[in-house]
Amino acid sequence: MSTAEAAATAEAREPGTRIKSSSPRQIPAVGVVTEDEEAQGVFTSMDLNRVIKLLEETEKDDLEEKQLKSVKKVVQCYQNGLPLRDLAQIFKILNLCAGKIKKQPHFIEPAYNILKLCGLPFLKKKVSDEITYAEDTANSIALLGDLMKVPSSELRIQICKCITDFYHAEPPKQHIPGYQQASSLYKIKMAEVGGLAKTMAQSLALLENQLVEKLWVLKALQHLSTSEVNCTLMVKAQAASGICAHLNDPDPSGQLLFRSSEILWNLLEKSSKEEIIQQLSNLECVLALKEVFKSLLTRGFSHYDRQLRNDILVITTIIAQNPGAPMIECGFTRDLILFATFNEVKSQNPLVKGLKLSNSYEDFELKKLLFNIIVILCKDLSTIQLLIDGKVILALFSYVKKPEKQKIIEWSAAQYEELQLHAIATLSSVAPFLIEEYMLCQGNARVLAFLEWCESEGIFKNTISKYNDKEEAILLEIQSDILLILSGLCEHHIPRKEIFGTEGVDIILHVMKTDPKKLQSGLGYNVLLFSTLDSIWCCILGCYPLEEYFLEKEGIFLLLDLLALNPQKFCNLILGIMVEFCDNPKTAAHVNAWRGKKDQTAASLLIKLWRKEEKELGVKRDKHGKIIDTKKPLFTSFQEKQKITPLPANCPTIAVMDVAENIRAKIYAVLGKLDFENLPGLSAEDFVTLCIIHRYLDFKTGEIWNEIYEEIKLEKLRPVTMDKNILESITTASENIGKMVASLQSEMIESQACQDVQNEQKVYTKIQATHKQRELANKSWENFLARTSNAKTLKKAKRLQEKAIESSRRSKQPPNAVFHWTDIKGLNTTVPSGRVVTVESTPARLVGGPLADTDIALKKLPIRGGALQRVKAVKTVDEPKKSVPT
Repeated sequence: MSTAEAAATAEAREPGTRIKSSSPRQIPAVGVVTEDEEAQGVFTSMDLNRVIKLLEETEKDDLEEKQLKSVKKVVQCYQNGLPLRDLAQIFKILNLCAGKIKKQPHFIEPAYNILKLCGLPFLKKKVSDEITYAEDTANSIALLGDLMKVPSSELRIQICKCITDFYHAEPPKQHIPGYQQASSLYKIKMAEVGGLAKTMAQSLALLENQLVEKLWVLKALQHLSTSEVNCTLMVKAQAASGICAHLNDPDPSGQLLFRSSEILWNLLEKSSKEEIIQQLSNLECVLALKEVFKSLLTRGFSHYDRQLRNDILVITTIIAQNPGAPMIECGFTRDLILFATFNEVKSQNPLVKGLKLSNSYEDFELKKLLFNIIVILCKDLSTIQLLIDGKVILALFSYVKKPEKQKIIEWSAAQYEELQLHAIATLSSVAPFLIEEYMLCQGNARVLAFLEWCESEGIFKNTISKYNDKEEAILLEIQSDILLILSGLCEHHIPRKEIFGTEGVDIILHVMKTDPKKLQSGLGYNVLLFSTLDSIWCCILGCYPLEEYFLEKEGIFLLLDLLALNPQKFCNLILGIMVEFCDNPKTAAHVNAWRGKKDQTAASLLIKLWRKEEKELGVKRDKHGKIIDTKKPLFTSFQEKQKITPLPANCPTIAVMDVAENIRAKIYAVLGKLDFENLPGLSAEDFVTLCIIHRYLDFKTGEIWNEIYEEIKLEKLRPVTMDKNILESITTASENIGKMVASLQSEMIESQACQDVQNEQKVYTKIQATHKQRELANKSWENFLARTSNAKTLKKAKRLQEKAIESSRRSKQPPNAVFHWTDIKGLNTTVPSGRVVTVESTPARLVGGPLADTDIALKKLPIRGGALQRVKAVKTVDEPKKSVPT
């Protein structure tokens, strides 16, 4: 039976609560033992209820000795494992022994021995025992946590060993006939159901000055924290703060820090991160983390120390996300800034005196983590002065330059490029808060110089193919970050856009020509494309010379090519750029000249995007794209579901928000700039949709006025008569426009239907004529076959032919006329014939094939066969030469 089935009876309750056994069974006074078992002496007869009753007695002489002897017999009886059916009674015996330890220390040994038995596998006699005894098992295992209150170091350590044995199950010492070992995960599941993790976490408070016992408890919690259920229980017991506060406690073995950090990691991964952050965001925990990190960074040299140091820094980074964490108050922020910049900015602080980093993987990761935590710390405005004092901007700019051989530390080429990436990303986050320091470091000049170097080395154009996927992803992120920085610098600043220049435009155009297949590679091309489009908006638009250069280099064509790929994430941004570019009078010609696949025009593409957008928004249209609701022609399904509610004047309504939340307004703006009346390459369906687009502004205006009218009604305000009449007129006018557009659409649809019918009729007429010709040809062929295969038909045709010939002759011959006979006597054909009749069915062996040297005249067939031989022609006196009769 599976572990999940074993826990089925406990699903309805919260983990950690105790269960009162509701099993209807009656526990037998004497254990049921088979003959085989008795023969082997595995399970002897044992009255567990009698042992329990004996342990509960208190007023007899030499009672302690009898009690100890009876418990010893229990241990001997179950030395090969504990059956699930007896588990509740055995743990009751254990609990009674533990209760006597304070006054009767001799009971430590039997309690210890029973706990050792708990480390053995549980045994089941039936497959269903795991479910039948699930409640008793969960309650029994939960008792282990309560026994941690017993003031016995020996027992506490054994309890922890017993729990760790749950995760390292050993086979029974001896095979027991009639019994099977319970599932290896059964104990673990029952520990979760019984809430053992919570009581074990609470027991840490009892062991503050007892290092050995504390280490064993941490080892047990380390195993328990591999489960999400247990982590949730430990969080409720405030385990995170209790463990973190004692990270810096003295421990020569080093196990305390290792196991504590492992537990904190598990808690962060498998439970509520927000709750953990709240528990750790106190001065005691942050101070402990600070001291541990400083100690590991300055005095840790082993591989293990470096790994642990990085783990502590990651935990610190997560805590730093909470603005309420006392990072500045305890001085941790200042130290982190110092450690992040000591390689690049010289410091006399004793903390970093003699401190060096190697190019090992752990130190490389440390450098990246320090850059990352600076990004998080800068979001707290109170950190700004510390960033200024630490010269963070100057330190970051040491990476925004051509790579040079490092004097202090030599990173590998790949490591240095990745650090450049992280430095640029950090700079983009920190620079907006430290603008003065950025300008003092001549930030713009440094970024542009770095960009110029990247262009001169081919980094943006040619080298990507030379790198593996990881290095290519790094280069793409570097490019993306640089373009985002340039966008931030050039936005709203025309002189900086002029500095960006045509070289910058060339870089943007090069990126836009990226193979569309790479956008799906997952290496970062999507991010680079976003940065590129943002650069068009911020670095080109508004600067007329750069706009002209962009148009000359067919930039609009590239934008439309991207739009034709239908990238859902970029449609809005691309259309916004198109709207701005259309203010340039030269743009319209470029847009109209563009052609996509199957000769698609830009207007057709935009209208197709409009239909797709409306379909996704749930706008009501019939199968032809015609307006259904003339009162609300633009309403989306979301607007239909939302009820109109009165809002303050400074809050946008649903109708206004709709303009910004989809691309319809931008498509209307672009088509409006192109002139609705002269759009090339549109189908009838496109024209039907164009009617709606053309009136988009009118429909949206009416929609907003309708919202105003409805809000007035909801607020129970009564406008004056003139205002009321105006509102009603506006509403009626908007509806009339909708009806007019619907009527125009109907005319277009009917006209197209008529045109389709006419085109269909033409096709049918052509097909009909083809069939008629085919019938005539077939009839002619049938007549021909009849004449050649039936003598009577042939004669009849001959007579008709002769009659036709006679009827065509003159009845009287003109004087002095010469008469020429046109008939060939003896001819048995009814078709006009020449001097030669070609018989297609004659075999090649008779005519000799194409190489036979024959004349066209009458030939004689040689007796021997083979190719026809040249013979003398037969002369006739009055008749022309005749061919072989058919």
